[in-house]
Amino acid sequence: MASLNAAQAYAPSPRLGEILVDEGALAEPDLERALRVQVQQSGAERLGGILVKLGLVSERQVVGCLAGQLHVPLASSEQFPDQLFLEDQVSSKFLKDSRALIVGVDERTLNVVMENPGDRFVIESLRMISGKEVQVSIGLPSEIERIQKALFEAAEEEAKGGAEAQFSHDIEHLKELASEAPVIKQLNQILQRAAEQGASDIHIEPFTNQLRVRYRIDGVLRESDTLTAEYGPAVISRVKIMANLDIAERRLPQDGRFHIRQNGRDLDLRVSTVPSMVGESLVMRILDRAHVRLEFGVLGFSEDTQARLLALLRRPHGILLVTGPTGSGKTTSLYTALQYLNTPERKILSVEDPVEYQLEGINQIQVNSSIGLTFANTLRSLLRQDPDILMIGEMRDQETAQIAVQSALTGHLVLSTLHTNDAVSSITRMLDMRVEDYLITSSVIGILAQRLVRNLCQQCREPYAAPAELVRKWSLEQIAGPGEITLYRARGCGHCHHTGYVGRSCIAELLEMTDELKQSILASKNSVELVQQAKRQGMSTLFESGLAKVVAGITSIEEVLRVTMEK
Repeated sequence: MASLNAAQAYAPSPRLGEILVDEGALAEPDLERALRVQVQQSGAERLGGILVKLGLVSERQVVGCLAGQLHVPLASSEQFPDQLFLEDQVSSKFLKDSRALIVGVDERTLNVVMENPGDRFVIESLRMISGKEVQVSIGLPSEIERIQKALFEAAEEEAKGGAEAQFSHDIEHLKELASEAPVIKQLNQILQRAAEQGASDIHIEPFTNQLRVRYRIDGVLRESDTLTAEYGPAVISRVKIMANLDIAERRLPQDGRFHIRQNGRDLDLRVSTVPSMVGESLVMRILDRAHVRLEFGVLGFSEDTQARLLALLRRPHGILLVTGPTGSGKTTSLYTALQYLNTPERKILSVEDPVEYQLEGINQIQVNSSIGLTFANTLRSLLRQDPDILMIGEMRDQETAQIAVQSALTGHLVLSTLHTNDAVSSITRMLDMRVEDYLITSSVIGILAQRLVRNLCQQCREPYAAPAELVRKWSLEQIAGPGEITLYRARGCGHCHHTGYVGRSCIAELLEMTDELKQSILASKNSVELVQQAKRQGMSTLFESGLAKVVAGITSIEEVLRVTMEK
């Protein structure tokens, strides 16, 4: 057998269909037919499998071509074993899911027959578990399946009554193996750096020759570590084990979470994995419950916006929407509102995907689409729970929006989010979801659009006189008053890791549903006219809210331009 290295696995080579046509084993029209079937299936099945199912070529022809394409030997039936190797170290479930079979082992080498010899995750996992060099050959899928069935039949019979217990045993066994690997130290260092730098997310991304680790700090990604590609499967498997995910499943996205204590802080980490071309891309969202202060003043709302927002929250019914892109702090603002409303006299229910922070005294439900527990289905049941206040994690579709509107019209205060760029766009978005304009004006009481801007480092921020052109262009004198205006720019020092910024605060625009605005909506005025009407009734835009922080020396003009895209 020959060892399959990375260069061989990813070297350019003719496609399978082209090889079969060139060898005369397949006609060009038959290849086109199989490719059409593959497109209809959205690429869910490999071309070789489709050709065999259609009876256009034999399984041995396909595997023989793949062997030449990947530069690996074709295993003969005589090479298949009549016994299991390393059964105490490698679970049968892992081998079946990987469509692989260990056919021999000696002091230095592990011989493996695989249906897909290009699966580097399986090869690297077996190498780490066994501590041996893995040599790979390709086998016929039917022969691999037949031998696996014969060898694992007894184990499968034993596991019929307790498949879940057996799976848990496999996970625990792999966890023990992973805890002995040097990669655990590497992962702990990654988590420690993230905690020390105050990162909100950790991105672990595999590439052909490296494993890239990046941290999102104050909303901006920064590259920190670059590891060799061999660490990829091990690091990601370790995280998946900690988050109780299926380490054998690499074809579908998975979500989970786990808890750690780092630098004296209790951290919840929300894990998301998605398959990529060279492995699984993994993101960990860090939730630091102990250091989250759910207060509008702490979040950075101006006194005027905060007073108007609290007045809306004291309304007995209606819909209050919070809008903005991903990472703009919408969920934190909603949690802060719920904390403000959370009193023994009120019953509060929330439907979220996912639940980020658990709030004492509030009934929080996490949706699970795989079992039919969607936003819409859950909301129908919650209305029978006699709530006073409902929080909907996100208005995603027409059905959810309709239920929210009906809830508001029947005496409930409803809080929710939308993904729009500004407050007025939320009205257009609801119209797109086929909510009638008269229902919008009857149910919506306010829309809060927000962004997060980075705060200037107070240790090193650099003052400068505002250029006269900027003062005139953005009417800064209306905010700062007459006289010379001093602004600040980012500089960078050791305290802020040489970025010039430490922490973030909120800029916001709050649109209140006044009688004049209702008339404009019912008259089908466009978004530009709605914005003009909102400004006439006292709304400050996101950019204007940002300028107030610039004049106050909290952030820089460059940062406000970055998050608002104002020109």
